[in-house]
Parts: sequence; C-alpha cells; structure tokens
Amino acid sequence: MGTLYIIPTPVGNMEDMTFRAIRILKEADLVLAEDTRTSGVLLKHFEIQNRLMSHHKFNEHGTSAGIVERLKAGQNIALISDAGTPGISDPGFFLAREAVKEGIEVTCLPGATAFVPALVMSGLPCDRFAFEGFLPQKKGRQTKLTELAEEQRTMIFYESPYRLVKTLQQFSEYFGTERQGCVCREISKIHEEAVHGTMQELVTHFTETAPKGEIVIIVKGKDEKQKEEKKQRI
Repeated sequence: MGTLYIIPTPVGNMEDMTFRAIRILKEADLVLAEDTRTSGVLLKHFEIQNRLMSHHKFNEHGTSAGIVERLKAGQNIALISDAGTPGISDPGFFLAREAVKEGIEVTCLPGATAFVPALVMSGLPCDRFAFEGFLPQKKGRQTKLTELAEEQRTMIFYESPYRLVKTLQQFSEYFGTERQGCVCREISKIHEEAVHGTMQELVTHFTETAPKGEIVIIVKGKDEKQKEEKKQRI
C-alpha cells in the first residue's frame, strides 16, 4: 500500500514551507489540491513539477473512493489545501478517515496553521484551549454562543473580515463586554497584526478601522471566579 501525506502549506510567508514538505510534493505520485490554480503557484515557486488533481469540499465524497484505490495499489499521494493544514477548517478529514478505515498509512507533516501562532501571540492562556473554527452562520448559532459563554478554556475562532464586527458584538453580548480577547489578522504576512483588548474595545477598534485579510479571534475562557459570583447571585 501507499501512504497518504497530509502536507501543510504557508498561510502567508513562503519561507514557512518545510524542506520535507517540498521533498514529498516532488516525490509523490499525485498531489491533491483544494484549488489547482492556487497550488500551481505554490508548486511553481518551489520548482515542483508534479501532477495536480482537484480535491475540495464539493467533490471529496465523490473522489475519495478512487483515491483510496490508488493508495491501495501502492501510490503515494500528497494532500494540500490553499493554505495551512488540510483538515483544519479545510478539506482533508473525510479522505483521511476513509484511508484509515482501509488500513492505509496516513502521515501529517508538522507545519503552518493560522490558529497556533494567533493563540500564542494573544498572551491569553494557551495550556488548554478549544478550537471552534467558524461558528454556524444561522441555525444553532445562538445555542452555540450560549454554551460557549460557560467555557473556561481559551477559545479560538475563524471569521471573515466582513462579519468580524457583528461576531465581536455577539461575543460582547454573550460573554460580557469585559471579556478579554485578541484579534489576529494576516498571520505570517507583511501586514500581520494582533489587536488586544476587551470585547467592547475590540468592537470599537474594528468599527472605526475596517478589518482586512484572514482573521483569527482568540477569546479568554470564563474565570472560575465569575462562575462562583454568578452562583452567589442566583
């Protein structure tokens, strides 16, 4: 059998690509890409000449069976997404699961992802955290926010710059205006920025300064002290 390699690619700076990732992308029998045009630019930059095949959230259920058969036949296949680590708010989980079911070796290389740098640079507790990714847009959003209001671990969210202010306003409503947070944008890019403050301060800042680029929101978990005070009030 072959091996399925899950390969992180830079979220910004091309220098974040690892030597091992470049080697495997050169040696693989096939490279699966979320967007072949985007990945074509990456491969050209590193002088990688290999066959690209489209594999994204709209076709992964249909193409995974054929890919698994290729792996069972002995091909080594590399999976990349447009940026970051496949499977983290990107296609990848379904194929990895199907490969594991068939006893195929799945290897994920260490490498670029947006939320880890954002979490560490936020200055908020990072010993325990909950990665939430993108919140539901409509159905279940309020229920989810109500649940997360009690979460004591640091929380990590991905968000579009167009919805950032609305989301921060909801965080302020559900988590409290004084809850500490950090908005990181353009991780590993020229205009990388981390804005720290309370939910209210973050709402004010991004209302006055329109956000641009890829966004990661870090929110401090609820303090045990706050939970005790709430119990006493009840």
